[in-house]
Amino acid sequence: MRDFARSENAEVQAQLDRLAQLSVPDGRLGLDTIRALLDRLGNPHRKLPPTFHVAGTNGKGSTCAFLRAMLEAEGYKVHMTTSPHLVRYNERIRVAGELISDKRLAELLAEVLDAGEDLNPSFFEVTIAAAFTEFARVPADACVVEVGLGGRFDATNVLEPEVLAACGIAALGIDHERFLLAPEDGVPEEPIARIAFEKAGIAKQGVPLVIMPEAKNEVGVIRDVAQSVGAQVIARGPDWDCSPCTNDFYFYDYPLQGPPEIFPKPNMLGDHQVLNASLAIAMLRSQKKILVSDASVADGLRNAHWPARLQKLSSGPLTALVGEDRIWLDGGHNPSAGNALAEALGYDLHLIIGMLENKDPRALTAPLGNRARSITVVPVPGHDSHPACAFDPDAASAEDVEQALMSLPDDGYPILIAGSLYLAGEVLRLNDEIPD
Repeated sequence: MRDFARSENAEVQAQLDRLAQLSVPDGRLGLDTIRALLDRLGNPHRKLPPTFHVAGTNGKGSTCAFLRAMLEAEGYKVHMTTSPHLVRYNERIRVAGELISDKRLAELLAEVLDAGEDLNPSFFEVTIAAAFTEFARVPADACVVEVGLGGRFDATNVLEPEVLAACGIAALGIDHERFLLAPEDGVPEEPIARIAFEKAGIAKQGVPLVIMPEAKNEVGVIRDVAQSVGAQVIARGPDWDCSPCTNDFYFYDYPLQGPPEIFPKPNMLGDHQVLNASLAIAMLRSQKKILVSDASVADGLRNAHWPARLQKLSSGPLTALVGEDRIWLDGGHNPSAGNALAEALGYDLHLIIGMLENKDPRALTAPLGNRARSITVVPVPGHDSHPACAFDPDAASAEDVEQALMSLPDDGYPILIAGSLYLAGEVLRLNDEIPD
């Protein structure tokens, strides 16, 4: 899989140009290449502080954001690597709480690319090797790592039990079918069970595996994989759960056999974020390598932010086109994300959508149903994307987001821009909201 990145810094761009030339040979699976690359770099993945490793189809990035916010509220310095980036490649590598600087990023990428020049690593393998290399060099108290794709063969899955505090699996859904549902002997045939199998590949001996999925077929597969490597499963339902209220939510820690604890609802909108936050809480509770108080958990819930996840755009060039306090942005692009959006946004709206052509065009429009007063389809810059006719016979098309916004009636209804994280990144750039 090839990714795309641009930088205004010439030294960084020179290394990103080298990254853009990388490709993965068809059919290559496994962790041999990333392990060989890390070995040449001194095996930095074995020198990390207590690390939280999070997989899932939807919500894993938000769970990472909650973990980071809760840990930082306790006063800890936290490394974090997530993907993809929205506007700048630097977003993928947060070192002791700060996005990596352009100067250090250019030096780091050059070092890693030079070390692996004959290995033909992928874009993502180089990124993870760079992140782990910097994380091993800069002191911090904890590390949060988001799985890129799947789990079993993801480059992040070189993490070993000695550095891991806890692993987590967020909500599951069908996505990245070409990679995660490729035919293979000895794996589950049912699609969602196969997805669960791939995500469960992050399980490690002696490391708690905290999971959100509740469906019997998903949980069964995850338990089988975990048992095969000696990992304890801490599952939503029998071991922990949550229940949203108006302004708060209940968190149930069943091994404590006491009344539910009350936490403030997250700053991020939607009851699905209560689930993601609860997964983060359960992961922190499951381990003993680093302690976080309930007060810091509450502070983290209030302060956690994850761009392009039901984010209301602030004052900027785009919001000036239609009036402020009206535009919502979300990078969701699969049916699970569509259902979460439909539940969180319980009102009529105008939908501006751009979606890669390998995604289901009805993933968002079907859950929203007749609440979409209009659908305007825009291209996803730099990528092949669906035309308007793929979404709805009455869908309009626009050359870009600005044109789409200016074509909407001045009727006061909210506007949702969604369908792709790549599109979301472009929207943030256009509105001068660069993630920091």
